Amino acid sequence: MDRIECVVIGAGVIGLSIARALALEGKEVLIMEAEDTFGSHTSSRNSEVIHAGIYYPKGSLKATLCVAGKKLLYDYCELREIPFKRIGKLILATDESEVETVNKYISKAAENGVNDLIWLNQKKTLELEPEIRCVGAAFSPSTGIIDSHAYMLSLLGDAENAGSIIAYHTSIESIEPDQHGFILNTSGSNAHEIHTKLLINAAGLRACDVANSIKKLDKALIPPSYFAKAHYYSLASRNPFKHLIYPVAHQASLGVHVTVDMGGNARFGPDLDWVPGIDYTFDDSRKALFYEAIRHYWPAANQEQLQPGYTGIRPKISGPGASAADFMIQSAKDHGLRGLVNLFGIESPGLTSSLAIAELVKGLLNRDV
Repeated sequence: MDRIECVVIGAGVIGLSIARALALEGKEVLIMEAEDTFGSHTSSRNSEVIHAGIYYPKGSLKATLCVAGKKLLYDYCELREIPFKRIGKLILATDESEVETVNKYISKAAENGVNDLIWLNQKKTLELEPEIRCVGAAFSPSTGIIDSHAYMLSLLGDAENAGSIIAYHTSIESIEPDQHGFILNTSGSNAHEIHTKLLINAAGLRACDVANSIKKLDKALIPPSYFAKAHYYSLASRNPFKHLIYPVAHQASLGVHVTVDMGGNARFGPDLDWVPGIDYTFDDSRKALFYEAIRHYWPAANQEQLQPGYTGIRPKISGPGASAADFMIQSAKDHGLRGLVNLFGIESPGLTSSLAIAELVKGLLNRDV
């Protein structure tokens, strides 16, 4: 049986951030990943937006970790020369009935410590984005975009330079706690029986499955797992937008918005499609729905210029008809197993929050040591 001080399950942006933080602290870290490379799922199939911290309830983990993580992420990108841009975001009121909602976003952001949002009237909004149809908008100057692959590559480099090891093609079969930590039985090309003192379940879409494999863990503490599929369409023409464009949010979704990638290209999404499992097939029949949503705020939209882009799946722990759940980060004070941290439902703003989540998890583990 191999022995190692710390095992992080999952090499998405959250697992890599946590592994980096622990390795830089001097811990011996093994990262386990079921796929053949890092960030294969949610971490590489999203909008690549650095969020400001606007929509989340005051005091929630999403609010506090997004705001703290945003600063850490911008600082990290500048230090490591990760491609990013603070291009700002417009949250549109497309008619007078939405003005109150947009103003509430400004108030909610202030409650979360985000004090830079401002209301722009129609004239000011159109000066920024002439092709948009709206009566006004909230402008968030601290919202940005990032090259998520370059970011994850840098996190992995930091972790490996500090002595971490990553094992691909390695899946968890069972986990058994003992008086000194956890015995992990794994399968795949790097199958081993491993003993670790500290265990972090950052498996994203499979986090609930991993938790269910942990013997002696009270299964009542494991939330239900839901899969929210998102489609993204690319704009196959000149991008007329300089900023991110968001409509008013709806339950469990921020709606079909405009994001701009680091190459200056526009894409639209996400939509929301509840699916029973991990499935990245693209349903192009949704184009008409996208077109109707987009032309509501961009009248010049051309349906023929919408080209299938990619899909992603958000690891939700609240299902259809329910309000979006907060991040769930469980440690020994929750489940009684010293040295174990489970992370459930780390959807957006997980990318923005990643470095702050890593600091939180590091603190929880140090309390157990």
